[in-house]
Amino acid sequence: MADNSAQNYWKANIKIVLSLLSAWFFISFGCGILFVDALDNIRFGGFKLGFWIAQQGSIFVFVGLIFAYIHLMDKLDDKFKLESSNASDTETGGDSE
Repeated sequence: MADNSAQNYWKANIKIVLSLLSAWFFISFGCGILFVDALDNIRFGGFKLGFWIAQQGSIFVFVGLIFAYIHLMDKLDDKFKLESSNASDTETGGDSE
């Protein structure tokens, strides 16, 4: 990969990571701590929404962010035409002996 292409790849990678971390921070800290009193006025499954987000919702969002990261990185790799190491192994026969 050319130096300019590699630099653009890492800039895009960092942008993805920072955006997902921002979403995680907002859900876990913002909704679970800062806005909990406002969210407690809403009920979800019989529980106050602020409590539910602090206990369960942030975990579900975190797992969703992991899958979002996988999807976004696959798209980024396709954009920059990066091949996985497994693909190059199958092209060469996979024998490294």
